[in-house]
Amino acid sequence: MIRAYRFLMRPTVGQTQALGEMLRDHCSLYNGALQERRDAYRHASKASIKYGMQSAQLKGIRAFDQEGQGRWSFSSQQATLRRLDRAFAAFFRRVKAGRTPGYPRFRGVNWFDTVEFPKDGDGCRWDATPHDPVTRVRFQGVGCVRVNQHRAVVGKVKTISIKREGRKWFVVLTAEREQPEPLPATGSAVGIDMGIAHFLADSNGRFVPNPRHGRTAAAKLQAAQQALARFPRVRCDRRTKNHQRAVEKLAELHGKVRRQRLDHAHKSALGLVREHDFIAHEDLKIRNMVKAPASKPDPDRPGGFLPNGAAAKAGLNRSISDAGWGVFLAILTSKAESAGREVIAVDPRNTSRTCPPCGHTAKENRPTQEKFHCVSCGHQAHADTVGAVNVLRAGLARRDAHPG
Repeated sequence: MIRAYRFLMRPTVGQTQALGEMLRDHCSLYNGALQERRDAYRHASKASIKYGMQSAQLKGIRAFDQEGQGRWSFSSQQATLRRLDRAFAAFFRRVKAGRTPGYPRFRGVNWFDTVEFPKDGDGCRWDATPHDPVTRVRFQGVGCVRVNQHRAVVGKVKTISIKREGRKWFVVLTAEREQPEPLPATGSAVGIDMGIAHFLADSNGRFVPNPRHGRTAAAKLQAAQQALARFPRVRCDRRTKNHQRAVEKLAELHGKVRRQRLDHAHKSALGLVREHDFIAHEDLKIRNMVKAPASKPDPDRPGGFLPNGAAAKAGLNRSISDAGWGVFLAILTSKAESAGREVIAVDPRNTSRTCPPCGHTAKENRPTQEKFHCVSCGHQAHADTVGAVNVLRAGLARRDAHPG
């Protein structure tokens, strides 16, 4: 089992400068490799350059630029070239699938925030001595950096990454460990229904409120965005101090909302995993749910369009994104795996329109967003609770049909 750990680093002023130079040099390597691939395809009869060819050039590049590229770990530079290779592989995969390709782009200095070290001990070293209260991580060309380790790392460290967020620096570890001991069985099973009015409703009639972190911070985000617009860049490659401060302020607010959303998702998922052995949830296609509605050309007015509800749909899309369903479900699956719990996703169609007692399915069973009133047997309940009950039944049926 592979688990990731993320810790805040406490670099000195000199180490902060060295870390920034490391990111800039790796960004330059990434962009140079991308330019080489573009030139080869355009000017050399559409020749294709692979990772192996570019990795073989690293030795010469490091020897030529010893004060720049030569300072950093050879393995981390190979990882940066693999990152570009994965971007091209994803590009060609999207082309074959008929989707929007999205050709790999050049990265600006502020867009390149991560450097990966594929192996602990090769250009980096995680040093967490049990009897030493101070944890450090060593990077080639930077030195030993203090780390705020807020929890123990279980297992063998496999990879180490540096990540910059604003003015903060983080170290991300991946550790391989054996399957942990499962939590004690509770004998309980639950179905959950994701929503907007409530973050989720379970089949026992309980509700988890939706904190709406994005909407709460909307006024501050709007003010920060307006402040950023008042300080335009002098040139494309030069920013004023006021512009830089406005960018940092906006990024700090977005980072706070993201951390609040993650914290709420972790706590909600942990509560479900601790209380229930079996959890069923809807198999939501969130990417399709937040798509903008298609335009409706007006047949009577060439070049005109009919109303398509785009404004209302945009508000719903913002609410769905603010709820963070995808993040929550990913965290729930990860925690359930560590705790030995079972999680099953079921088809969400008609889960809120089917009556649990009699099984009658009709659109009229749900006259309002919250109310469920079966037109066949008269059963009344909260619509989200009905959906959670039907999700649980579908999950149990799927588990019994596929016991393995």
